[in-house]
Amino acid sequence: MLMNHRYSMPLVYVCTVATVALAAPMALAQQAEATGEVRRVDATEGKITIKHGAIKELNLPAMTLIYEAPPALLADIQPGDKVRFTVVHKDGKYVITALSR
Repeated sequence: MLMNHRYSMPLVYVCTVATVALAAPMALAQQAEATGEVRRVDATEGKITIKHGAIKELNLPAMTLIYEAPPALLADIQPGDKVRFTVVHKDGKYVITALSR
C-alpha cells in the first residue's frame, strides 16, 4: 500500500515531536535532597565522601559515596559532621550544589 503524501508530513512531525518529548527527561539533571554523615573531605580536589540512607529520587541505595562539590562549600565541613545536602545527577556525576550542617 502506498502512503498518501497528504498525511506523510504530519505523521513525520508527530513522530519527531514524540521522540523529542520522550528523550527530554533523560537529558535533564535529576536532583534530590538528603542527609548523611561526612566521612572524608578533600576541598582541594572538590570531593566529599558521605554515608547516607537511600536517596529514592536518584535510585541510590543506602551507601557511602564520593560526591563532587565546589571547594567553597567544603571549607567548614569536617569528617563526622552530620549534613543536609542537595545533589544533582547529571552526565554520570553526582554533584553537591548545597551543603549545610
